[in-house]
Amino acid sequence: MEPTDNEQRVPARYEPGEGCVTQVVRIPVRIVVLVLVVPVRLVWDALTAAGRAVDRSVLRPLGRGLARLWRTLVVVPLAWAWRTLVVLPLGWTWRTLVVAPLGWLWRAVLAPAGRGTGRAVAWLVRQLLVLPAQWLSAHVLTPVGHGLARLLRGLGAALRWVGLALFVWPWVALWRYVLAPVGRGTAAVLAWLVRLLVVVPAQWLYTQVLTPAGRGLARLVRGLGTVLATLVRWLVAVPLVTLWRYVLVPAGRLLAAVVTVVVRETGAALGHCWRAAGIISRALGRFLAAVLRWVLVEPLRWVYRTVLTPLGHGIRDGLWRPVRQALRTARATVRQTRREIRRALFGAPAQPRPATAAEPRREPRAPGTRTLGSSTTALTKD
Repeated sequence: MEPTDNEQRVPARYEPGEGCVTQVVRIPVRIVVLVLVVPVRLVWDALTAAGRAVDRSVLRPLGRGLARLWRTLVVVPLAWAWRTLVVLPLGWTWRTLVVAPLGWLWRAVLAPAGRGTGRAVAWLVRQLLVLPAQWLSAHVLTPVGHGLARLLRGLGAALRWVGLALFVWPWVALWRYVLAPVGRGTAAVLAWLVRLLVVVPAQWLYTQVLTPAGRGLARLVRGLGTVLATLVRWLVAVPLVTLWRYVLVPAGRLLAAVVTVVVRETGAALGHCWRAAGIISRALGRFLAAVLRWVLVEPLRWVYRTVLTPLGHGIRDGLWRPVRQALRTARATVRQTRREIRRALFGAPAQPRPATAAEPRREPRAPGTRTLGSSTTALTKD
């Protein structure tokens, strides 16, 4: 079966894979990055280990000691001094010199005097102000207010009628029967004159002169625009599009591909070399730790286990324990001598009377349990 024209025009797809640019860039980049990264990783691991050791061995114990010293020497004495020398005396002084006298003054003097004075003042205010004000409002002010309200309402109605008769009604009649008809007639005459002198000549000028001239000018402008558009297209747009499509876009794609490959390979090389430098750093650290262990730690451990430990056991068993036993025996002898001297000077202490032997406490007996020969029912009892 022969392929059709559409199948022949469709290009074959490229197989996915890495191009030659990637292979060319990868190896030099990894070599350069490995040479640059290994010293940095070694320094970084050394600084990290030193920082952890200093933090664990120096900074944390120093911080705990400084905190405990600050609390012991500053915080606790200041708190004790504040509570003992400031709070307690001030509280006692305030309660004794201020609170207690003020409470007694309020309970014994001010409260009874205030209650009596309040009742007297309230009775005087009611008799001298409230009752006269109520009588004056009910018998004088209220009737006078009602009369003034009626007078003002009548005066307002009269003034309203006079205002309407003198100002509103004449102007309304003048507008309705004189000014409005004269205005409508004048507007009709002016409209007829405007139509005759302006609108009709303007319509004739537009239809007979301006319309043909405008159509010819429009055709001329349209032709010039077509010519200019054609010139701009073939002289500017087509060359620019050709330059963009066949020069700038392929060059940009090539440059972007190269930059992408370089950046990707640089990042991958950094990660790979950082991991490789970590492996090298860990191996070097293990080697140095082993050397330090066999050169310094193991000899010190052997000296401690072989020399110092037996020497310490010998000092403990041969010197320290006999000294402690002698000190304990001397202390017991001193106590016995002091007891004998006290007994010789002041006599033996009175012996306490022996307590009578109390009857041992017994638990209550449980009721008899049922057996095969006993019965607890009324029908089977003997």
